[in-house]
Amino acid sequence: MKRIVIVGAGTAGLCAARRALECGFSVTIYEQTGDIGGTWVYTDEVGTNKYGIDVHSSMYQGLRTNLPKEVMGYPDFAIEGYEESYVPSKAIENFLANFCEKHQLRQHIKFLHYVIRIMPKNNQWQVVVKNLQTGSVDFLMYDYAMICNGHYHTPLYPSIKGSETFTGQEIHSHDYKNTQRFKDETVLIIGAGPSGMDLCHEISKVAERVTLSHHMPETPKTTFKPNVNQKPDVTHIEGSRVYFTNGEYETYTIIFYCTGYKYSFPFLSADCGIHVDDNYVQPLYKQVINIQYPTMSFIGIPYYVCAAQMMDLQSRFTLEYWKGNKEFPSKEEMLQNTRRLMDQRFARGFRKRQAHMMGEDQLDYYNDLAETAAIENIKPVMTYLHNESSRRFLDDLLHFREDVFRIVDNESFVKIN
Repeated sequence: MKRIVIVGAGTAGLCAARRALECGFSVTIYEQTGDIGGTWVYTDEVGTNKYGIDVHSSMYQGLRTNLPKEVMGYPDFAIEGYEESYVPSKAIENFLANFCEKHQLRQHIKFLHYVIRIMPKNNQWQVVVKNLQTGSVDFLMYDYAMICNGHYHTPLYPSIKGSETFTGQEIHSHDYKNTQRFKDETVLIIGAGPSGMDLCHEISKVAERVTLSHHMPETPKTTFKPNVNQKPDVTHIEGSRVYFTNGEYETYTIIFYCTGYKYSFPFLSADCGIHVDDNYVQPLYKQVINIQYPTMSFIGIPYYVCAAQMMDLQSRFTLEYWKGNKEFPSKEEMLQNTRRLMDQRFARGFRKRQAHMMGEDQLDYYNDLAETAAIENIKPVMTYLHNESSRRFLDDLLHFREDVFRIVDNESFVKIN
């Protein structure tokens, strides 16, 4: 029986394991925490935990999903038991626990096991893993590797001239737990993605003054509280003063970075052939398969997607080849295909660090995966609802979570509130 190692027991790792077990593979999942759920599991810890391992989860108190539950389930396992569409983070934890139980996945998970290194050896993968409770280290061999460690765990900070002179606190959204430390402070939030927008609203309830700095082509239609203003990008910092591209400056006591995360695979040896250049993970065929070693796949790299749905599709895509139902193109053909698709994106204005950003392009991506591997596609309604929700988020941040949706059929949905 061929053996698959899976790194991480979050949304990606669980569905990858389920599909691999269906296909008759022997599966071992290594999870560095004590439970399933990945970033959906809340912890008060920041920095490193008691084992000296970086805290993985970016979950904060009171979080509700910014996508409707209708698009967040797996294709054949929906999130149920809630009338509302935008559910508390605990609902996702419970959903994953139920999925895990249904498919009897826990017996395949080694909790509190930290993957130190994965490296190619004799046409297999050598995995060096540490048991965090006992301190013992094992060297194990696997035929295939599925990398499912997520990409919301290693903070990305922008390079800003003079940032080392800042006299206040600098915090990344990864370490945000609640609004307490922002009470009566003057706060600069850098970044207006989903976290920046959401947390700007939350922090403005307790802060003295908040500035949202971003380079969005259009100012969001959302009406923030009166103590919020919006500024363009930061040019440089001098002490407590922060200067913007429009020539203005203001003083702040906290700079709060909502600037996203870095793709990070510290456990992959250099000879795995994978490198990250300005957050572009290369070289990947269809943003999934390691072109240098097609016995390694990455589940969940693209973002602004129907994540669980896509992860299931990527897992099935991978396994079609590993089962032998499909044969990979040559290495050169895979490289050419990747270059062609990425050149098309770059020609449309995407920057390298947006290489894996889907959004309005996600439907084309799903179609490509399904057609290439001749497998069942994601229902188009998932993409349509995802895109509608994203537009509502930008237009009405304060109220969009009041929307309630229902799926009608594979192509359509209705908004009932």
